[in-house]
This record gives sequence, structure tokens and C-alpha cells, in this order.
Amino acid sequence: MRVLIGCLVHAARFRCANGLVLAAHSAGRLEGALRAERGEGLAPGAAATGARAAADVPAAAGPSGEPEGDDFLSGRSGTVGGRRAVVRRGGDLALDALLLPRRVALARRARGGPRRRVLVLGVERAGLLMEAARRELLRSRHEVVVRTRAPGDLGKFANLDALLAEHPAAGHDWLLVVDDDVVLPRGFLDAFLALAEEAGLVLAQPAHRLLSHAAWPVTRRRATSLVRRTAFVEIGPVTAFRAEAFPALLPFPDLAMGWGLDGHWSAVAREHGWPLGVVDATPIAHTLAPAAAGYSREAAIAEARAFLRDRPYVTRDEAAWSRRVR
Repeated sequence: MRVLIGCLVHAARFRCANGLVLAAHSAGRLEGALRAERGEGLAPGAAATGARAAADVPAAAGPSGEPEGDDFLSGRSGTVGGRRAVVRRGGDLALDALLLPRRVALARRARGGPRRRVLVLGVERAGLLMEAARRELLRSRHEVVVRTRAPGDLGKFANLDALLAEHPAAGHDWLLVVDDDVVLPRGFLDAFLALAEEAGLVLAQPAHRLLSHAAWPVTRRRATSLVRRTAFVEIGPVTAFRAEAFPALLPFPDLAMGWGLDGHWSAVAREHGWPLGVVDATPIAHTLAPAAAGYSREAAIAEARAFLRDRPYVTRDEAAWSRRVR
């Protein structure tokens, strides 16, 4: 609102046509923010996604302007690079500075809650970021166990099931699945679990930083919230399951890439009445490589089509919904 008013004042004071153009742009962003706050989900690329979606690379569009293809896909690559990456890095730094007092208060509050038993599983390739993520997770005040294995010849979820067979989730309050190419913020786990539990979430993920590769606009960090209820939670790079979801979702299906599984999980959660959500206060960075950088995109889509053929799932339009909780 401040930027919109400033543009109008500038246009009138200096008789500047550009001021009117920028005022129209600001008005569109304001409208989008208000619609998002009211929980009005929009298709990716619509005005309400504002600056968060504007830098994402859209998928091919049909005559209507909507993304074509399977509706279990986001319709965007989510890849961030080039000059956009520089701008987004600056945006992240500005948001980090702006939200620092709120993060300090949240960290203090998180230290006073109950201690949880947390099992963390991941598939670890050599030379990536899992060791740094492990150190950050083990700094937590919670009782954390981290177990990883090399991928070998198995797909991601077959490897995770092998880990679950050796280290059962039973007896733990939370299960986290963490990819090996993600950067976690300092104090991540304590704040993340505190907000997830305050919001009553059963499936949760941290928001993506502006610089992060993220195909789903709903998962981008938002400065106006600490945590949001959503209709969708991704399969990675960090996914958290509360204990009550274990019987329905574990063991994982035998999938290599797992595209579409998050849409199915979200539909299962809807059937059970489980709240899902994105924690904006603990944004992570997934910046090493975009999705499908190490495998065939076509194979991932074909696997998802076969998996979802006889299973319910949340569609792209349904996944765009979110509502601020705190």
C-alpha cells in the first residue's frame, strides 16, 4: 500500500507517466496479496502469485493461457538462475534482516516446548550438503536420530523403505525426509516443529527461499506469515510427517522419482482430515540443481501417470490454495 501511494504521489507531483504504470503494477500486487490472504487459490502465473511467481519459468501454455499437460504437475520449472538469481538473493537478504526480530522471538519460544523424538532419513550422495544438514539437525533440543544411505541401484523411495526397515519410525513423534542438496537455516528444527505443532499440522514442509529452485509457487516464502495451511505438501526437499500419519503413508511406495506422490499424499490427508502446511519462518534453499537434473523428466512423468491412474490426488489448481495461520 505504501508503494502504491508513493507511485500515485510521484505521478501527480512530477506529471510522470511511468508513475502511473508503476502504480498499476503495485495495485495488481496488492490485489494478489489480498486474494492470497483470503485463501483464493489461483492458477500458477495469475496476478495473485505476484513477484514470487514472476521469476519462475512457466510451462508451455495453450490457447487459454493456462499451462498444458498433466494436472498433477505444477506447470512451472521453478528454476532460478541468471540475473533473477541476483535479485532474489538480495530479496532473501532483505527479508532475513526484516524478519530477524520475529525469528529471535520464535527461537526463544521454541526452547520452552516439549522435547520430541525425531527420525530423519535421507539418501546421501557423496560431496553434497547432507553432512551440513546433519550437523544443523543435531543442534536441536529435540532427540534427533539421522540415518542415511547411498543411493546404489535403488530409487529414492526404495532406499527410504530400506532405511525404515532398519530404523522403524514407530516410537518417534516426527519423521523428516531430507534431500542431500538442501541448505537449512540456523535453528531450523526447533522453530519448524514448534510452528508445525502450533498449527496442528500432520504433514508439513519449510517454505523455499526466493533463491531456491521451487516448482510450486505456494511453497515460496511469504513475508506476511510464519506458517500457512495449504492443500498440498511436496515430496521434497524437506517433508515432515507426524506420527499419526505413519500407518497410512508408511512404508513408501516403490517409486524411483516419486513425482505425483505428493499430490496423492495430499489427497489422503484431505480424506483423513489432516491439516497440511508450509512453515514460512524457516525457509530452506534448494539451489544446487533444479528438479529432474539427474534423471529423465519424461520417465518421472510416466511413472507418475502410472502411479496416479487409480489413486486420488490434489490437482494443480487445488494445490495453489493457502491460508495464513500465524
